Amino acid sequence: MSTFQFLLFLISAVVFYLFFKQLFSNSYPKRGVDFEANNENEQIGGVTEMNKTFSTPTLKPSRIEQLNSMADDSIEKEDFLEADKALSSALILEPDNEEILLKYGFVLMNLDRLSEAKENYLYLIELNPSQDIAHVLLANILHKLDENEKSIEHHKIAIDLNRESAMHHYNFANTLYDMDRRDEALDLYREAFKLDNSLEEAQKMIKELSSPNK
Repeated sequence: MSTFQFLLFLISAVVFYLFFKQLFSNSYPKRGVDFEANNENEQIGGVTEMNKTFSTPTLKPSRIEQLNSMADDSIEKEDFLEADKALSSALILEPDNEEILLKYGFVLMNLDRLSEAKENYLYLIELNPSQDIAHVLLANILHKLDENEKSIEHHKIAIDLNRESAMHHYNFANTLYDMDRRDEALDLYREAFKLDNSLEEAQKMIKELSSPNK
């Protein structure tokens, strides 16, 4: 055996000795035992970090949404001055926002700023001629401003756009009643009650106008 062969033999022997010594010493790495977490939440392979990466952040409402919510709260409390402030600010940010314009006209009407409410709804209708609620609210304002022919025109448009709305018929009936056109008003109160039989005010007006002593 040459010197080189002898050295290879010694190396092989040492390797086998160390291998079997480790094998029978019970100190070799065991699957699932080697990792010892430092705390309950520590995980192998960065899973905790992945959870952080894929978590959904809490979205903050936009400024428009905040102002709109503030206006809704104020309207519910009938604090129309505060609602006016919130909606005016919202319209600076989004002057063509139909939802805001619709509410703003209602607030202006309750503040008895009828001319401004009128212009507000005319602008909204210019943006969206099919906005039936804008037409009926404008009709109510025009009636208050004693512009009754224009009021009737917008009442009719609102009903044409949404014939299933009991409130459109009811509002039109109120305008005609105020104008002392009671037979026409009665027909519209009946139609309103037919569409919504929970509309007690319409039912009362039907009884009043159907009375022989009307």
